[in-house]
Amino acid sequence: MPFAFPEGLAPEVYPLAWLVGRWRGEGVIEYTGIDETPFVHDLVFDHDGGPYLRFESTLRVRSAAAADGEGGDAPGDDEPDTVWSTETGYWRVSSDRPEGLEDDRHALEVLVTDASGRLSLFLGVAGNGRIDLATDFVARTSTAAEVTAAKRLYGLVEGRLMWVEELAAFGHPLGSYASAQLDRVEND
Repeated sequence: MPFAFPEGLAPEVYPLAWLVGRWRGEGVIEYTGIDETPFVHDLVFDHDGGPYLRFESTLRVRSAAAADGEGGDAPGDDEPDTVWSTETGYWRVSSDRPEGLEDDRHALEVLVTDASGRLSLFLGVAGNGRIDLATDFVARTSTAAEVTAAKRLYGLVEGRLMWVEELAAFGHPLGSYASAQLDRVEND
């Protein structure tokens, strides 16, 4: 099936057009001091015609009662119901082109706000169904978890969105934190 650009999408973000839509999948969190925790990841990329994509990300884990088999028989009881994290932000293709960047790659600027009190600026590149991002700046409130750096990789593999994140947090060096495989739920 041929790819069609989303209606009204600004030409500046055409390199990210394949992300537009709703994605959902399962993954796992595991980091120093955090036991392996499965989650469901809901991710939305949309636009309003401006030269950027908006995004929302929510990770949900099963409540302790559901994990112990105490959930009821009502529809949705098998759904993870404890929000682990939420993020919103904006993705832009940079108008600056770094020297040496291949013609089929595009520089990115990604602004991420986390409901737990963190603001991160990621810089990176996109091209050929792959996005590599690394933090350039991380700010946090006095009550937010101490995260000093992060890297993210997104890749489109056989129609699925693969996602991996590394963190440097709580005094630990950069290391694996979370990963997930998401399927497109619908196009926006």
